[in-house]
Amino acid sequence: MEVFNLKNDKVEEVELKPFKLERDIQNLVEKNTETFFQLEFISSELTVGNYRIDSLCYDNENNSFVIIEYKKGNSYSVIDQGYTYLQLLLNNKSDFLLVLSQHFNKVLRLEDIDWSQSKIIFVSPSFNSYQKDSVNFKNLPFELWEIKRFSNNTIVFNKHKSNSKESIDSLTNTKNKNLISSVSREVKVVDEDFHTSKSNPILMNKWKELKEVVSNLDGVEVIPKNNYISLMLNGKTLCYLIFRKNSISLEISRGNINPDGSKSKNYFDLDDPKRISKEGSWEWKSGTKGTIYKILIDKNIDLEYLVFLIKQKYNNLSN
Repeated sequence: MEVFNLKNDKVEEVELKPFKLERDIQNLVEKNTETFFQLEFISSELTVGNYRIDSLCYDNENNSFVIIEYKKGNSYSVIDQGYTYLQLLLNNKSDFLLVLSQHFNKVLRLEDIDWSQSKIIFVSPSFNSYQKDSVNFKNLPFELWEIKRFSNNTIVFNKHKSNSKESIDSLTNTKNKNLISSVSREVKVVDEDFHTSKSNPILMNKWKELKEVVSNLDGVEVIPKNNYISLMLNGKTLCYLIFRKNSISLEISRGNINPDGSKSKNYFDLDDPKRISKEGSWEWKSGTKGTIYKILIDKNIDLEYLVFLIKQKYNNLSN
C-alpha cells in the first residue's frame, strides 16, 4: 500500500515506518481499543495456566470476551493458536470472570457473559497467504487485522475479509479436529440468514432493498451479531436491526453517555420530522449508558425516508 501526502496540488509519497517491536504495536492498540474495535480494554499480559494473553478486552454490546494477539512474524498457525486460546477461555471461565469483576468493581456471574460470542483478533504488520487462506471460512471466530505506520504518524488498519460460504466444520482431516469441534459446540458465529429467516417474505424484501441502498454508502459493512445485524461504518455502529416475524426493529445509535455525564464524540440528535422514531437506552456493566433511536420497520415503511434518517448518522460518523 502506498500513501501520499497532498500539498498545493502536488503529492509526495509517505514512507513506511515499520514497528520495531511487537510491544510497540501492543501499546498502540491497547490505548485505542475503543477507537479501533469498539472494545473496552481489560488487562495486559494476563497469565492463565501455562499461557500468556497479550490483551484481554470486553465487548459491551455482545457481553463477551475478546482476546487480541500481536505478531511481527508470520511463522505461526492462526488456526492452532486461535482455537487453543478460545479453549483456554472456555475452560477457565471463572478466572476470566474474576478479572472482569475486578475491572468493573462489581460481582458478575457466569451467566452474565455470552460465551458463545467469544472471539480472537490477530494484529500484525502482515499475514502470509497461508494464514489468510486458513481463516477463509464463514463461521470462524477469528479476525485478522494488518496494521501499518507511516513517517507522518498515519496509522492504516485493514481487516482481512472472507467471502467464503464454507464452514470450518468441513475440515475433517485436520489434526485439530477435536479441538475445533469442542470449541465450536460453545462458540457460535452467526450469518445474515440466521436473522433474516425469522421475518416474513415481505419484510425480507424490505431488508434487501434497504441493504442494497445502504451498502452502496462508502465504508458501510453488514455485520451479523448474535442477537441482531449491525450496519457498521469503518468499525463504528450506524444502526442495529432485530428481525421478527412481522416487523424489524431498527435502532440508530445516538451515542454514549459516560458515568460522569459527558457524551461520546459522535453523540447526535436525529432530525425526524415525521416522528417515526422513539428514544431508548440501556446501561453497560461499566456504567456507560448507550442511547438509540428506535424505528419499527413494517410492510408500510417509507424506505426513502428511512434511508434519510440512517444517512444522518452516517454523516455524523464521517465527520
